[in-house]
Amino acid sequence: MAREPRHDGGRNRKKTTRRKRKQKRKLIFLTIVILLALILIPVAFSWSKYQKMGKVMIKDKDVKMNNLEPETKEAMKGYESIALFGLDNRSSGDFESGNSDTIIVASINKKTGEIKMASVYRDTYLDIEDNKFRKANAAYANGGPKQAIEMLNKNLDLDITDYVSVDFSSLVDAIDLLGGIELDITSDEVGYMNDYIDATNAITGHSSGHVAAGDGVHVDGVQATSYARIRYTAGWDYKRTERQRTIITKMFEKAKQCDILTLNKMLDEILPQISTSLSPTELLGLASGAAKYHMGENTGFPFDKESGSVGNQGDMVIPLDLENNVIQLHQFLYANETYVPSQTVKDLSATIHANTGY
Repeated sequence: MAREPRHDGGRNRKKTTRRKRKQKRKLIFLTIVILLALILIPVAFSWSKYQKMGKVMIKDKDVKMNNLEPETKEAMKGYESIALFGLDNRSSGDFESGNSDTIIVASINKKTGEIKMASVYRDTYLDIEDNKFRKANAAYANGGPKQAIEMLNKNLDLDITDYVSVDFSSLVDAIDLLGGIELDITSDEVGYMNDYIDATNAITGHSSGHVAAGDGVHVDGVQATSYARIRYTAGWDYKRTERQRTIITKMFEKAKQCDILTLNKMLDEILPQISTSLSPTELLGLASGAAKYHMGENTGFPFDKESGSVGNQGDMVIPLDLENNVIQLHQFLYANETYVPSQTVKDLSATIHANTGY
């Protein structure tokens, strides 16, 4: 398979400018690490810092949810669930629209502090609103964070009411402020990674060097961001979402070791590039348990899937089948071994099968 051409950030400024917007879109996903700053790290989160963020207030009572079994509701009471979105339109300063190229459901076990992450593949064929079956990332573009949350709730039997949306701007500096992280880089990944390092240098104005394959390789912000953009090795985009979650986990562990001054610098760096529905009280409440927070397992959704073309909508990630995948998701996120899908999920599963043949 042919590799992407190398990018030259110094010889052709016009070409770099044209490419910047496209490449910036591909860097979005990793700034989900604001989860570190807002929720997981007990720093001095002041009102002045909160004011730096974008806000889209969502009333809990207005968020649509399925008619869930009482046992399902009870199981989820022990967890804080938050939707994390990475957008492609920060250049417009607008967090109320845009395709969410990254969609992650984060569950925090209130008792143990364990955090689990499930990436919903952006091309997953789901009902984004009122029986409109599209790629999952179209929900945010059609109706902003509220519709994207409701898309997750409807298709996955969730009870999410809060979100955090981010866009690429300061990820590289945030990782550099942490002093970099360590990654295991394979021989299959290193060539693509070095190509992306050239492109990321051109976008950010940095001058990071190439890396070699190996275990525990120390990487800076540009190099780490480039690692998470790789999608041409075995596993394709599925593997890329795994790399995204690896970076988040590595940053979380590194941030846990940092001093307050460093963490506050991170906050100042990334807060202007995020939006949330969480209030200061909610943020402080979440941060109060940060001492026991630790990263658990992470995964991608759907677990069982097929890639196929659906009419004129192009290639999709098709759950095989939705009902069975949602059962696995509740087992993963909420340790609910007795979960029974709602009638809504059962109906959606049947419709997806009828529409796709899978």
